[in-house]
Amino acid sequence: MDRRPFIGVSTYVVDASWSDWRDRRVALVPECYTAFVQDSGGLAVLLPPDAPERAPEMLTRLDALVIAGGPDMDPAYYGQPPHPLTDADCPDRDRWESALVRAALAVGMPLLGICRGMQVLNVVCGGSLIQHLPDVVDPDTHAGTPGKYGRHTVRPVPGTLLGGLLPESELTVPTFHHQAVDRLGEGLRVSALAADGTIEGVEGPGFTVGVQWHPEQSEDLRVMRALVRAATAAPATVPLVPVAG
Repeated sequence: MDRRPFIGVSTYVVDASWSDWRDRRVALVPECYTAFVQDSGGLAVLLPPDAPERAPEMLTRLDALVIAGGPDMDPAYYGQPPHPLTDADCPDRDRWESALVRAALAVGMPLLGICRGMQVLNVVCGGSLIQHLPDVVDPDTHAGTPGKYGRHTVRPVPGTLLGGLLPESELTVPTFHHQAVDRLGEGLRVSALAADGTIEGVEGPGFTVGVQWHPEQSEDLRVMRALVRAATAAPATVPLVPVAG
């Protein structure tokens, strides 16, 4: 590879403490995300929330985009009142990541949504979410335990992009989520399922991929390496295209 592509990774803004500092507002993302990019041949660029109208300009500096996992998206984005167990308290991140996804889709930039990131992708495309998956399926399958990822099997769908990257009939993945895709967004198709029927992967045109599990928590680099390849094959910069909404 002659040129390592710049892979943007969305971040949290939270209060954190370290060394002599307590409860300082910081923009961060778990180190496993940046290592996931770096170990797959990319250069990781952290993207703290910004004004949504700046998202198209941001993408002109990047080759691909990763929307990271995190808290629940505000269900107002898909026209629902919040479930009592919905944890949606990051409005700046909701606005910024939605704008990034819209901008990436508008210019065909390679995009990977992980957990929350897949949900943001689905909602931006007009889909909706199951707000509390344990209301629908076995409550112990998907959520893990506090501070620890669970594990369950997923079945990639043959004939999809994800099915080509992960050709085994099923694989065991790290998981930590209590929400999932309900109504599928326009232009997306299902690319992986859990044994209980929960949608675990979606994809759209070009390299537009969402996975509900956490590949950055494993040693399986296949999906991220594919994103890096797609980013390397794409133009070094993308045109500035304003995105409404």
